[in-house]
Amino acid sequence: MRHAFLSPGWFAQVDELIARAGDLQIPAAMKAARVNVTVTSPTGNAKVYLEDGLFSQGHRDGAPTSLTIAEPLARKIFVEGDAAAGVHAFLAGEMQVEGDLATLVAMQTVEPSEPQKRLTQQIAAITA
Repeated sequence: MRHAFLSPGWFAQVDELIARAGDLQIPAAMKAARVNVTVTSPTGNAKVYLEDGLFSQGHRDGAPTSLTIAEPLARKIFVEGDAAAGVHAFLAGEMQVEGDLATLVAMQTVEPSEPQKRLTQQIAAITA
């Protein structure tokens, strides 16, 4: 079943996919990141938290980095696995970053593992 991107049903399905994925072999630079992401859209904002190379619903107190991006960019990054889109958006001023910018830069310097790429494909398959 497909779910609307960033909906509660989508997060629940993503959590199940992550639980079934096993060892994702997440690179250290991705695992080290702690980022609150606010995804903006005309229908309202969604809050996402990146930790240990995975994302979950909501924000966490004390995150060293906060990022605000539009929904189409979030879809490119989280669903399509297009990390380069984030770099381009940052350089074009299409995202706002507060806090530890080095964390985001470090994440962009590593390639996702093969298990991470498979998980991204599974997430894309359940996203409406």
